[in-house]
Amino acid sequence: MAAQRTFSIIKPDATERNLTGAINAVIEKAGLRIIGQRRIQMTRAQAERFYGVHRERPFFGELVDFMVSGPVVVQVLEGDDAVAKYRDVMGATNPAQAADGTIRKLFAKSIGENSVHGSDSAENAALEIAQFFSEADIAG
Repeated sequence: MAAQRTFSIIKPDATERNLTGAINAVIEKAGLRIIGQRRIQMTRAQAERFYGVHRERPFFGELVDFMVSGPVVVQVLEGDDAVAKYRDVMGATNPAQAADGTIRKLFAKSIGENSVHGSDSAENAALEIAQFFSEADIAG
């Protein structure tokens, strides 16, 4: 299988607890390479654009508030079937239902503060990566 890229965000609940390195270790142990990474303070405009698909949902405002509440780490990951592999590594959105050894089982505080975001498709990964990285920022 050809290498594929996916997008990841280490969310404010995890960066606040200094878990970037621990989460990166889980990602790399799963066979994914981190080929782009940057710690940023997401602006409200960036968060609203990124989560725009949820704009009409009742949790949209709370989600945006959370994502701008502290630094995040945006990442480009690469590997065989990277989108599906990272979704497996993240675990279920609800950490109580996540499999042992997954990022959310290990580190998430709650459904809302679930430590990481990952793209749900190769198409969305490309769009999400482009919101935060140029090709010059990615070193595979």
